[in-house]
Amino acid sequence: MSITALDAPASCATNRGTASTWTLLREAAGTPRDLWRKAGSLVRGLRAYLDHDQTMERLVRLQALGHIERIPTRLQRLVGSADMLRFWISPNAADYYASRGIGYGLHQVLRVLDDPLSMTDPLGFLSDRDVIVGHLMQVVHANPTYDLQLLESYDGGIEELVAQLEQMVSGAHPRQESIGAIVEEADYHERLLAYTLAWRRDHDVAPMRRENVESSPHWSALDATFGSLPTAIRYFCTLPTTWSGAVRHLLTVKAFRGAASV
Repeated sequence: MSITALDAPASCATNRGTASTWTLLREAAGTPRDLWRKAGSLVRGLRAYLDHDQTMERLVRLQALGHIERIPTRLQRLVGSADMLRFWISPNAADYYASRGIGYGLHQVLRVLDDPLSMTDPLGFLSDRDVIVGHLMQVVHANPTYDLQLLESYDGGIEELVAQLEQMVSGAHPRQESIGAIVEEADYHERLLAYTLAWRRDHDVAPMRRENVESSPHWSALDATFGSLPTAIRYFCTLPTTWSGAVRHLLTVKAFRGAASV
């Protein structure tokens, strides 16, 4: 089943492709009060890195939901997040923005200004519900399935995303300007809303993949590993469990080659 936005209302255009750089920076940053709130949220989020129990609680919840089969060690998660960033998230995003004539560096700056906490946790295990919702809304995802599965581990997580997407589509979201300064595709929230509603009904629905993933065998192959929680965690569990093995992996493995040797 393919996903379209036929059942969603018409979306509002964003400023990302038309406004000046200064306007985009100002809108992403928001007011001084917004910046102060974001700074406080960032400090609280960084403190969570020291809370191993919080991370394990999230992983156990995901395992109970059936989204992951095994829980990788802390070191495997660390190496896995590095692989995910260097082989999938960063190069795929850079490819996408280059194809649209958009500077990837400016995009990252806008993301930091809009929600700095969302940039500090690539796996999402330390992020709270609102950070994951904000991340889904501010980034045209290569494949949103991973984050939807993560969000489902929070009570009311999917419902909150749907509610905020409906606000974005209607033009009534309180962060309409700051999110609009980042998102490049005017119909993204409309399509994400349609996909989220379909995914909530049937988790096996065909994923909503970004155009550069859909059209590329290379990115499609990486998406098969990193595009969902079960497949990503399965890969993490193949990674080294010792510091010497982890260092060797990070120094010698320069390109993704499927399941790593332990």
